[in-house]
Amino acid sequence: MADWAKLGAKTKREVLLARAFLAAVAEPPAPALAGFVARHGPQRVVEAIQRGKAPPDVMAEVEARREDVSAEQLLDATEVAGARLVVPEDDEWPHSAFEDLAGAREVGLPEVAEPIALWVRGRADLATALDQAVAVVGARAASGYGEHVSAEFGHGLAQAGFTVVSGAAYGIDGAAHRGALAAGGRTVAFLACGVDVDYPAGHGRLLRAVAEQGAVVSEYPPGTSPRKHRFLVRNRLIAASGRAAVVVEAGARSGAGNTANTADSLGRPVLAVPGPITSKNSVGCHGMVRSGRAVLVTSIEEVVEAVSPIGSPGPVETAGAHRRTDGLKPHAQRLHDSLRGMEGASADELARDCGLPLGEVRALLPELEMSGFAVRSDRGWSVAR
Repeated sequence: MADWAKLGAKTKREVLLARAFLAAVAEPPAPALAGFVARHGPQRVVEAIQRGKAPPDVMAEVEARREDVSAEQLLDATEVAGARLVVPEDDEWPHSAFEDLAGAREVGLPEVAEPIALWVRGRADLATALDQAVAVVGARAASGYGEHVSAEFGHGLAQAGFTVVSGAAYGIDGAAHRGALAAGGRTVAFLACGVDVDYPAGHGRLLRAVAEQGAVVSEYPPGTSPRKHRFLVRNRLIAASGRAAVVVEAGARSGAGNTANTADSLGRPVLAVPGPITSKNSVGCHGMVRSGRAVLVTSIEEVVEAVSPIGSPGPVETAGAHRRTDGLKPHAQRLHDSLRGMEGASADELARDCGLPLGEVRALLPELEMSGFAVRSDRGWSVAR
């Protein structure tokens, strides 16, 4: 593939026009067209389609639209939308994220293919943003618990240096994006419509914020309306973009479950958050864990540990997960517990309370004092504050 930076303006324009036409002429994922483009390049494929000389399976995917798509108009609409068209020839293309989609047929996903081009609205460089990314997905009709966990995970992942990827839907998706934004981190939203379409309508402000700190991305041209099947097609991009897919809440049959299945087929770890056994929103998560398709996670530290390279530093302990006294020997801990329940106690009183021999208590007290766990005053021994 030619170095994009060394291509002349005319050649770049030709590639963009070809990719824009191909991305719009067939309904994604269009595996036959994507494979044909990968083998012959976009300009030659456009010529073959326009002459009606492409293979039958490719012609079947493009027949309905090939007379109606104008690449020039698409690029004009892209500019009006304040977006840009990112193509595989460009350095901004996230090859590491999507290379597995090209071989999806080999892992049992015959209808999955890499995107031909992506429309992007936002400040973030897409390749950089998706280099260290984690997908967070879940139910639209999320519970308060689910939204809280999703926001916390989005915030924690952003603080840990990961880009949070999701689908900008109500519920879990929106909470994950907001958590990342609140942490000042990057987040990427993949849409099932054009990047200039606010969907859901109530997330217009959120999508603008995502574009400010990250990117809003779609393989559908500007102006494309959302359709039910497009959400399932879009989910493969979310699954492929992350080092792992975190499912916060999911019903027995759900889009989040679809994303998790695709991530699993692509070799991405699936991490599922448990919920109440009475909650329909957690049935999917519990089923994934029970079947072995997902690893149970209960904290941001466990998520970071799961997506970090082997040999990297372990996760930082959460508040309350580690106590200063965890390093004390059992008898010292026992004596310290007694100190916490008494104020100005004598060694005799402490020995009776904790049941240790008086001599051992007298030996341990100075050690606790030197370690900063106990203090001695005129009234006796107390726990250090």
